[in-house]
Amino acid sequence: MKTLEDQMSFYAAYHQDARNKATHFVGVPLIAFSLMIPLGWLRADVGGVTLSAALVVTSILLLYYLVLDVPLGLAMCAVFALMLWGAEPLSQASLGISAAWFLVLFIGGWALQLWGHVYEGRKPALVDNLFQVFVAPIFLAAEVFFALGYKPALHEAVQRRALQMRAQAGAGVPPGDLKSA
Repeated sequence: MKTLEDQMSFYAAYHQDARNKATHFVGVPLIAFSLMIPLGWLRADVGGVTLSAALVVTSILLLYYLVLDVPLGLAMCAVFALMLWGAEPLSQASLGISAAWFLVLFIGGWALQLWGHVYEGRKPALVDNLFQVFVAPIFLAAEVFFALGYKPALHEAVQRRALQMRAQAGAGVPPGDLKSA
């Protein structure tokens, strides 16, 4: 399994422009939340307790985040718990209402992210590695933590490796973000 630094560096190589990051701070949570809606449609009774696919899939993802980094994983547990709580009534609404919420949030989230990549001047990371779709939420949490002074050595290592990866790919510094140079 790749380390947090490995995962973050790869993702950061595609996300250096501040405007791109801003669109992702809205788009990624919208997509994650939207996916909990149709996953909430899939339910099973397990020992007298009803479990949804949303809870099971989210729990597996959160375990992965906890393995990568406990403080970031715990922060993600809090955020995803709120998302699950909010998505539950939407997943149990009528199919038309539930599907409409899913489509609006999912399409809106992707549109925002793709718009951000126009600023970045680089394709999304998931084009080169589909697994990056799971890294995006913890990357955003780490960005907040880094801004608060969490693990400055990790932040520096991630940025250094990300810029090296960009240079190797011929991407260079993103337009409009010369402070990264």
